[in-house]
Amino acid sequence: MWKGGKSGFITLAVWVATSLGFVPTAGAHSVLDHATPAAGSTVHRPPAQIRLRFTERIEPVFSAVHVLDPSGKRVDVTAQQYHPSDPKELVANVPPLDPGTYRVKWRVLSVDNHVNEGTFTFTISR
Repeated sequence: MWKGGKSGFITLAVWVATSLGFVPTAGAHSVLDHATPAAGSTVHRPPAQIRLRFTERIEPVFSAVHVLDPSGKRVDVTAQQYHPSDPKELVANVPPLDPGTYRVKWRVLSVDNHVNEGTFTFTISR
């Protein structure tokens, strides 16, 4: 009979599981690492592109970024993977933007098949 108590049993169970290779892995969900222009920032020149960099690789075919003007109208021209060699970055090309606050909406599918999405704003000053 086991006499190591409950904590001893848990320690033994963890040791057996790791010895046999049953180690749980953490999910690698892709979240927004940083953006250009930065979330919440004010810029003095309109950007030609909105760049989003994520913490993990994403599936570009199933990922998107949209840029909305102050009235809510979509203004991005295209959403694409920025570098074929960098599967963590998406870019939205935009036409010349007028001063105002813009909203960026993004949705990505991580390579681990988890969807993540979010929004942020940036402002172009006069």
